[in-house]
Amino acid sequence: MTQLELLTVGRVGVDLYPEQSGVPLKDVVTFARSLGGTATNVAVGAARLGHCTAVLTKVGPDGFGDYVREALTGFGVDAGYVGTAEGLQTPVVFCALNPPEDPPLTFYRAPVAPDLTIAAADVPWDVVADVPVLWVTGTGVSVEPARSSQLDMLARRPRPEPGSGRWTVLDLDWRPMFWPSPEEARAEYDAMLDHVTVTVGNRAEVEVAVGTSDPHDAAKRLLDRGVELALVKLGGEGVLVATAEGATVVPPHRVEVVCGLGAGDAFGGALVHGLLSGWAPARSAEYANAAGALVASRLACADAMPTAAEVDELIASRGAHA
Repeated sequence: MTQLELLTVGRVGVDLYPEQSGVPLKDVVTFARSLGGTATNVAVGAARLGHCTAVLTKVGPDGFGDYVREALTGFGVDAGYVGTAEGLQTPVVFCALNPPEDPPLTFYRAPVAPDLTIAAADVPWDVVADVPVLWVTGTGVSVEPARSSQLDMLARRPRPEPGSGRWTVLDLDWRPMFWPSPEEARAEYDAMLDHVTVTVGNRAEVEVAVGTSDPHDAAKRLLDRGVELALVKLGGEGVLVATAEGATVVPPHRVEVVCGLGAGDAFGGALVHGLLSGWAPARSAEYANAAGALVASRLACADAMPTAAEVDELIASRGAHA
């Protein structure tokens, strides 16, 4: 059996994409279904790039829960850590491609999403301790019992040593609708920063985490907390990559955007590929930018995750070195 390289923890759902672009949700006639959820998409993205991945999450005892497990297996992701929350429904998310660059989302996760009911009994503690890359999210600490479970995972995972080839990644994943206030989210982010070695987020997300939206300022504050690699996404300006040795901005790949949803998750899956490959941070970010651009040019999240050949081709098309 191939050794697991990545375990992601958190959100899963069924995404419903409009087949009519540029119209509000009320005017959409037909939808296309896709697997979704930040943690789930990152696991799929890394699997597409050749890695052995799994996601720790939960679904409802319904047909959509069956679909999630079958879709994960089809993408090559281990579905063995997908639990079932009795009495709850697998989340559904509607998006409207208006505007396509930043589609508004409507989440159906009431009264609580199954993935936020992860408890200690659901956690494969040996895997959490030993897996080369553990990927957690901000949403995962928005409510109990998932909050305590995720914080316990981080506390009980040995902090990877620099150069060990092991990483603990925090995807800041700020979703205002999941929190009472930014201040409450900041307190939980603060608790996680003591245990992670990599952070990923955009300007709004780093502002919630460390109190400033200035990319360089935010990156410095994250590094001061012990993070080894801080990535701040700058949208059309690229991504800031910061380590103790310095910071650089890696430019974006320009594409015609079909749907911006999922581009950040593709970035995450490709970043994991770079980390596991032992690449320099800037090279990993270049690769991740290309993966994100490819998904932004497509409709869907998990189904749109690119292969290594597709990413290499896009990088080569502008003369960069893969």
